[in-house]
Amino acid sequence: MTGRRAVGPVDTLWLRADRPENLMVIDAVLWLDAPVEVDRLKAVVQHRIIDRFPVFHQRLAPDLLPFAPKQWEDDPEFDLDHHVHLRELAPPADEASLAAYVEAQMEVPFDMHRPLWQMHVLQGFDGGAAIVARFHHAIADGIALVQVLLSLTDEDPDGDLVNIAPAEQPARTFAVPGLDLALKAAGQATRLLRPSVLSDAVTLVQQTAHIADKLLLRSLPPSPILGEPGIPKRAVWSQPHRLTEIKRIGRGTGATVNDVLVAAVSGAVAYYVAEHGGDPMDLTTMVPVNLRDLDKPLPRELGNKFALAMLPLPSGVTSPRGRLASAKQRMDAIKASPEAVITFSLINAIGFTNRNVENVLVNFFSGKAMGVTTNVMGPLTGRYLAGARVMGALGWVPGSGRQTVGVCIFSYDNTVRVGFKTDATVVPDAERLVEAFDAELDELARLTRATH
Repeated sequence: MTGRRAVGPVDTLWLRADRPENLMVIDAVLWLDAPVEVDRLKAVVQHRIIDRFPVFHQRLAPDLLPFAPKQWEDDPEFDLDHHVHLRELAPPADEASLAAYVEAQMEVPFDMHRPLWQMHVLQGFDGGAAIVARFHHAIADGIALVQVLLSLTDEDPDGDLVNIAPAEQPARTFAVPGLDLALKAAGQATRLLRPSVLSDAVTLVQQTAHIADKLLLRSLPPSPILGEPGIPKRAVWSQPHRLTEIKRIGRGTGATVNDVLVAAVSGAVAYYVAEHGGDPMDLTTMVPVNLRDLDKPLPRELGNKFALAMLPLPSGVTSPRGRLASAKQRMDAIKASPEAVITFSLINAIGFTNRNVENVLVNFFSGKAMGVTTNVMGPLTGRYLAGARVMGALGWVPGSGRQTVGVCIFSYDNTVRVGFKTDATVVPDAERLVEAFDAELDELARLTRATH
């Protein structure tokens, strides 16, 4: 174990952004085909997470001075049993029971006197088990935490018994989240800092002005899907969709998988707004963009290293084909923009301010979007956790300020699920978003089959 170390400025920002109505907690669930051997699971967690990443056995240290930077310190009373909990699902232990359990946990803040994470083992779910994992955003961004969680899994059922993977070995990388934006970030950083020719500089000025307009001047229009959030949340998800079918839709329209999924989310939002008496309108969501070097292992300190891009969903476009074309156009525009690098610098700067200034700025910028939409590309083949096969995975990123709708698209074992996290006061019938998402994908599939 190690001594005290500073909490980074961006990590401090997410630590201070906690609100009762929007906790800065990343939630995830893994579905397993068999009950979990809890002691075996704990051994894997110990070796592959706690021994490898110090923050998982560290707590927030008491402040030495009122305005001193936050620090992590080893928890002198660390006990794995404080963090891995065996729990029972309410009968009949089905998806509705699991969703209710996840929703109840979304209301519960962490004990700040302990390391800021938990795993809940729910035996008997659908004849197997479910793992509900919760991590505070101050530990790391969701992009890194998905990799940490998936590092517990193996290619074969007994992989954890023959390869514990000691702490000195780097965590394996599975995911490249961020809606196809991560690969562009490093190149855009170079363009932002060192334009090579005059034309690049002129283009950069034009792009920066457009980004400033998005970040500073635009605001969300009134909508049935927006409002003042409360504490209770809804957590819902779709059945798995075959990735091959989504790829086929994309090939038929010249779009990527991510374009298709963004279009389907846009359609779900459009249907929900119309069903609740709203006018067609584009609504903006925040998209996380990975800024880590994808060829390097995660650092032991973890932390947050991501940016946010503002993506106006084409939910104001009135046809599925039109939404798909607009989604592709808007995604392409963000990929060619330095927006991610600019927002990362902004997030980092906010992290150096005091709590009062942070509150104002977080509320201002989070108010530009209805929530966060993330796309996680997990393993393409099935994995095992402590001997049980992982049948599916999903996560939910937190919203901030007054945000009411978060979306997670998770690809695993050649299937895709979408999960919606909504404010229960503003969007109580979140199931309608899932139904509309499924309907939009079905319609896009029908339209592309009809033209080929």
